[in-house]
Amino acid sequence: MREIRQLVKVNSLLRRLFVIVPQALAVVTALIATAFVLYLMGRNPWEIYYIMLFGSFGDIYSLGATLTQATPIIFTGLGFMVAFRSGLFNVGLEGQLYLGAFAAAYVGFTLTFLPPVLHIITAIFAGALVGGLWALIAIIPKIKTGAHEVITGLMLTYVAILLTSYLVNYPFKATGWAPYSPFIAESAQLPRILPPTQLSFGWILAIIFAGFVYVLLNRTTIGYEIRVIGINKEAAVSAGININRTMILAFTLSGCMSGMGGAIEVLGVHRRFIDLFSPGYGWDGIAVGLLGNLNPIGAIFAALLLGALRAGGSSVQMITGLPLDIVTMVQGIIILFIAAPMLYRSFIKKIGENRYDD
Repeated sequence: MREIRQLVKVNSLLRRLFVIVPQALAVVTALIATAFVLYLMGRNPWEIYYIMLFGSFGDIYSLGATLTQATPIIFTGLGFMVAFRSGLFNVGLEGQLYLGAFAAAYVGFTLTFLPPVLHIITAIFAGALVGGLWALIAIIPKIKTGAHEVITGLMLTYVAILLTSYLVNYPFKATGWAPYSPFIAESAQLPRILPPTQLSFGWILAIIFAGFVYVLLNRTTIGYEIRVIGINKEAAVSAGININRTMILAFTLSGCMSGMGGAIEVLGVHRRFIDLFSPGYGWDGIAVGLLGNLNPIGAIFAALLLGALRAGGSSVQMITGLPLDIVTMVQGIIILFIAAPMLYRSFIKKIGENRYDD
């Protein structure tokens, strides 16, 4: 009996390594490829990476910057994987993030009569609700007409960003020349947990919601239905699962997560809505979902990596003058090496299906 248990443990460990090793290799390969590019540019890769590492974890300011950058990416990463697990590709995370952020800011500077805790909860709920509704607009055309969610998601992202830009430049513009909203009330501000950095209680909420999504996907009936649809729609139909309803639910939850990320960024970091505040947190969510192997716990570590790249990239830019595009290049190479095996498996599967049809 003991030998059987040991075999089960070894098998479980091997399966985990089989999942983790490709992601780790993708990151290492991306760093090597970036080092080669830096060398061709006449730069010392080791020096650049040392500066980036120190700028990410070297002191309390760097650590706070890394965790602050990682917080909204965790939420958008969770949103991406919830949709992806149902077979849907939510590329509208950035737009949902923007609208969720503005909704939270609006509640923050208008409903000033609310008590502190209730005000925060209401603002976060507003961000999640608006983000979810915007995602719902993107998925309905797919259900009704078959329009691809990638196309509708992309178009709605630009609409959302431009809409919030108009709102903060005209009807809700604070006094002054800069395009931002009034400050939210103190009762709506998330407390800082690592002063003097900007890291707020939103980091704790991100960890909590990662656990929530893990339980949702792996321990609930809804999560089971979402996963079955993503794996095999025909099997889902045979099991009596309402595909359209479940897809709508998964995509709406995805938007809620992204909108919540925007809300927490406003309530915890900026304390007001700032035009074009996001450096690409929604797009980073796609990378986090893939790098985390569609696992909510893996999303935390993947977000930490991207947060460290962003925080460290800022230090590299200040010290060496290199542009932040270097960080974008590293992210792009990582995504390429992670997505390539997935695309290869899909291609082989498609070839097998065509042969079967013949």
